[in-house]
Amino acid sequence: MNSWNPTCESMSREEMRKLQSERLIKTVRRIYHNVPYYRNKMQQLGLLPEDINSVDDLKKLPFTYKQDLRDTYPYGLFAAPLSEIVRIHASSGTTGRPTVVGYTRNDITVWSEVMARTLTAAGAGKESFIQIAYGYGLFTGGLGVHYGAERIGASVIPISGGNTKRQIQIMKDFGTTHIACTPSYALYLAETMEEMGIRKEELSLKAGVFGAEPWTDNMRKEIENKLGIKAIDIYGLSEVIGPGVAFECECQNGLHISEDHFIPEIIDPQTGEVLPEGEKGELVFTTITKEGIPLIRYRTRDISSLTYEKCECGRTLVRMSRVSGRTDDMLIIRGVNVFPSQIESVLLEIGETAPHYLLIVDRVGKLDTLEILVEVSDKLFSDEIKRLEELENKIRREIESTLGITAKVRLVEPKTIERSEGKAKRVIDKRNLK
Repeated sequence: MNSWNPTCESMSREEMRKLQSERLIKTVRRIYHNVPYYRNKMQQLGLLPEDINSVDDLKKLPFTYKQDLRDTYPYGLFAAPLSEIVRIHASSGTTGRPTVVGYTRNDITVWSEVMARTLTAAGAGKESFIQIAYGYGLFTGGLGVHYGAERIGASVIPISGGNTKRQIQIMKDFGTTHIACTPSYALYLAETMEEMGIRKEELSLKAGVFGAEPWTDNMRKEIENKLGIKAIDIYGLSEVIGPGVAFECECQNGLHISEDHFIPEIIDPQTGEVLPEGEKGELVFTTITKEGIPLIRYRTRDISSLTYEKCECGRTLVRMSRVSGRTDDMLIIRGVNVFPSQIESVLLEIGETAPHYLLIVDRVGKLDTLEILVEVSDKLFSDEIKRLEELENKIRREIESTLGITAKVRLVEPKTIERSEGKAKRVIDKRNLK
């Protein structure tokens, strides 16, 4: 087992619950006495800090929503004085005010620790060259991976996002062993390598840590095949800490949550009820070591499930299943819940198209319509029309069978769907649903 902190990563369930309970009690006291917003929320429920005596009492506490961070913008949820805040990150704020998070010096240490676990599980160490193609700046991705890479003593290549041809040249010249970026950008790198005439055998790449957007196992196979690497899923969100909340090991069978720092729950997104182990629902996190902006029962909107079974790798940390979508990304089309990742899975299963697609949802009269644009290779696009029609019909039938709704499928020329160096844009919803 490639493990950075075997003591914490292989703790017994009893030891973990004891540690979580101690840390939860301290965190609840901290927010009650230092964050008026939380104190008011707890008082409305008739809750006092002394009502929380173990992790079993977690369900008594109120949920925290992204809107709470916006309502208290910029520093209203901070539990540490601003003089102790050494770093501030923020979301892009494309749907309103940005969500602002602050880190104390100890928070940065915790972040470095959980990212050290993440990179070690991906096979990185002192001899590794880690190329970080996540954006640096207010987005937590770049700096989060950076601090973890330095913590394990690896050589960091802080290239940030963009300039794809230069990225590939540096990967080749500098002997990059690990790449960190979004999965959709990894595929774009592979595509650009092909255009440049660079074969995967010319690189020293061994593994990649990919996160920041949902992706499927089929997409993983595509990345692994095209780049000749092990593709490791990582999970994080800036409100909880950034990347490093959870990570896959070499078994690639669920993501280990660093639950000595973040307690997970799965709830029914409609009722808020906690669901039993193994059931899919919305992922909720409580931070129990953060000082700057500790969050209680933060609703991530991500759809996942949990298992407490010991992993084959030897870790006992609870595992979350790969995020299959977000409750706010979910499209409801003619009464059916549709996640873009389901469509991606169908396309990659068929395997005759490029892994680039766009969903266009519209409303004609009172009926929702779904059109799926799918890129094909040059060779296939120049094939006879009958062959393309057969493929369109095949995709349409598979999607109808998987999702239970009809969709129009349109095959388009290579490179016509816009590429992204960050999170891929998969959906255009033209309906006015407000």
